[in-house]
Amino acid sequence: MLTMSLTPPPSLRPALARPAAVLGAGVSGAGAQSLLAALGVDGVVYDVRSGQGEEFTAAAARRHGLVVFSPGFPPGHPWLARARAAGAVCLGELEFAARFWRGRVIAVTGTNGKTTLTELLTHALGTVGRRAYATGNIGASFSRLVADRSGGNPDDDAICEVSSFQAETFEEFRADATLWTNFAEDHLERHPGLEAYFDAKWRLVEQTFSGKVFAGSSVVRFARGHGRPAHRLVPVASEERPADPRLAGTVFAQYPQRENFLLAAAWWRADGRAEEELIAAARTFAPGRHRLDRVAMLDGVSFWNDSKATNFHAVEAALGGFPGPVILIAGGRAKGGDVAGFVRRIAPRVKHAVLIGETSAALAAHFGALQVAHTCCSGLPEAVRRAATLAVPGDHVLLSPGFASFDQFRNYQDRGDQFEHLVGQLPLPAGNLG
Repeated sequence: MLTMSLTPPPSLRPALARPAAVLGAGVSGAGAQSLLAALGVDGVVYDVRSGQGEEFTAAAARRHGLVVFSPGFPPGHPWLARARAAGAVCLGELEFAARFWRGRVIAVTGTNGKTTLTELLTHALGTVGRRAYATGNIGASFSRLVADRSGGNPDDDAICEVSSFQAETFEEFRADATLWTNFAEDHLERHPGLEAYFDAKWRLVEQTFSGKVFAGSSVVRFARGHGRPAHRLVPVASEERPADPRLAGTVFAQYPQRENFLLAAAWWRADGRAEEELIAAARTFAPGRHRLDRVAMLDGVSFWNDSKATNFHAVEAALGGFPGPVILIAGGRAKGGDVAGFVRRIAPRVKHAVLIGETSAALAAHFGALQVAHTCCSGLPEAVRRAATLAVPGDHVLLSPGFASFDQFRNYQDRGDQFEHLVGQLPLPAGNLG
């Protein structure tokens, strides 16, 4: 029986009269289960890869009126095709949760920067007395938040990080505002081309109230250059802006984080708030780990953990922050895209490329063609040792992989944690750690 604190919209009530199917047993799937439990609805998990569920057959599909799926299931997945053929309502986990949320939804997307921007807005709103919650693609599912907060209150803010995998299946999701940081090549292992990737994110524009989509320079440029209705965007001049002395000493004083602050400030002002409040929040903001963190200074060599850089644009932004060429540890699982063009763009900023993972051979061929020194390593332990041997005082060793972590690690956090541990084990003078 459905609880009174969470009332389904009329369109979902018939579908919730039977047990619901949950496709995927990860963070999104677990969140969907918690929300279904709060509704008093049984949830059945299907996930053969994790071993926590069974195969979603045509017979199984006929047992369910609602199917909630994780972002890892593309729109054309056979399981979703079976569910639709059986007449089930199919909703991505994020959209399912949004149907029950009573507060505002501030969506954040972008090729890079969306996690930091989500965290900044959540922190800043909290400093001015708002109840704000970071959720979505940030690692805390929206469904879990909705279940824990019993749908929230009208004055609650869900700061929702949205990936292209989540946005591409939106139907009735609504955002009170969207902040779209930037756009560059990424996730072409999932989307059939750059325009398809852009269009997946554009679904979020279509689901946001008019005049409330704040878009960085690269987003506006792509929209205008490819025939998208750029008039639906509120342009934010986010590239090559002069320094703001009020942000000195914060992570937003220079790029790439400078862009995040400019997007936040544009929305903040439009929301009727004083920019000085946001600046004050920026001074007390601490970004999450694995985002261009200096983790050690050993014998005059600095070591930097930028494991969250899982695409080309992020690596290029990181390299732009160093005064000269670095010793770069890069490589991982391919996500599509022009690897040759990526290497060509970063080559002048790389003193020596130390390469790991499934893409190491391809990267080595491209660096070799440009006569950039490089070494292929069996894994991260060998790469860290090799980079330390190559480095001389004044050098920077940067882990900024540019690719997904899943070939050798559980996730980018695991990759960054292992890097920091390995750096800590180097047989070098202690120097100034941290």
